[in-house]
Amino acid sequence: MFDLKEHSHTRKNILTGDWILVSPHRMKRPWQGKVEDLPADDRPQYDAGCYLCPGNKRSDGTVNPVYENAYVFTNDFSALLADTPDGEYNNASLLMAKSESGICKVICFSPDHSLTLPRMSEQAIEKVIELWQQEFTELSQHSYIKYIQIFENKGEIMGCSNPHPHGQIWASSSIPLELSKETTQQQLYYNSNGKSLLGDYLQIELQQQERIVVENEHFAALVPFWAVWPYETMIISKRHVQHLLQFTDVEKASLASLLKKLTTKYDNLFNVSFPYSAGMHQAPVNDGAHEEWHWHMHFYPPLLRSATVKKFMVGYEMLANPQRDITAETAASALRSLPEVHYKDK
Repeated sequence: MFDLKEHSHTRKNILTGDWILVSPHRMKRPWQGKVEDLPADDRPQYDAGCYLCPGNKRSDGTVNPVYENAYVFTNDFSALLADTPDGEYNNASLLMAKSESGICKVICFSPDHSLTLPRMSEQAIEKVIELWQQEFTELSQHSYIKYIQIFENKGEIMGCSNPHPHGQIWASSSIPLELSKETTQQQLYYNSNGKSLLGDYLQIELQQQERIVVENEHFAALVPFWAVWPYETMIISKRHVQHLLQFTDVEKASLASLLKKLTTKYDNLFNVSFPYSAGMHQAPVNDGAHEEWHWHMHFYPPLLRSATVKKFMVGYEMLANPQRDITAETAASALRSLPEVHYKDK
């Protein structure tokens, strides 16, 4: 008899329409592959050589203010520029390109160089959320901006160039690929059912409780049924809202609390400052109401078996479709069982 926990199978990502191969039996194989070095985790509260610390000079000569809470500035090395001229290139409809403009920001979560989200207070994380809201409001006032991506790359293994706690905001003149997929899938479901795709999905997860990691009155963090990365999670708002400006003050506090608990569990998994790429997905801007959209936040961590063994997307994953060994249910059980007190604070 077929068993999700034992037999190879594929699972559908309802947000993108993509499929993933799950091979649970492969977790029994011995590991003789790449082992990453653990990065140092003994940073000072202030680093004179850090271009994100308060009062320090950045690479373009700008001096940071002596900020006391979350602080944002335009990226000195922006991938998107506001003054990019409009233009297209087309050669026989085979070689095609078009200009892309936008605005890129850096957001420092804390003036303390040594902190990460799980080590920050809930009140300090709330300040970060409020700054996200402020930037979303200001960036969406530019009529040419169509999507605002708020994200964080944490840890050297994820290509983070500076250990100071920070994230980024990229606002673009077009809707990025993954967001286009999610818009299409949510719109199809909304048109057919008159309800939120993620809202209905979340109700199933809350009933089963098999993949829920942590929840409170307003948000739930879970390992998606279709997760690709070993300990991938997603936060979903229990109320159907399109973007973070619709959160009440109580919901902002709840999100701060849940972010701290989830990232603490991550650190406690292998007793290391857990690396990941994380980002919220929400409705496009200056592009209609998008009532189908339901706010959520993805966490994509690369660690697999320990603090030094990374999951690589190579071979079959690059040429065919994503594959994972550990099931979503096993990953959720491991994360759920972890304490919500950080291992450094015990």
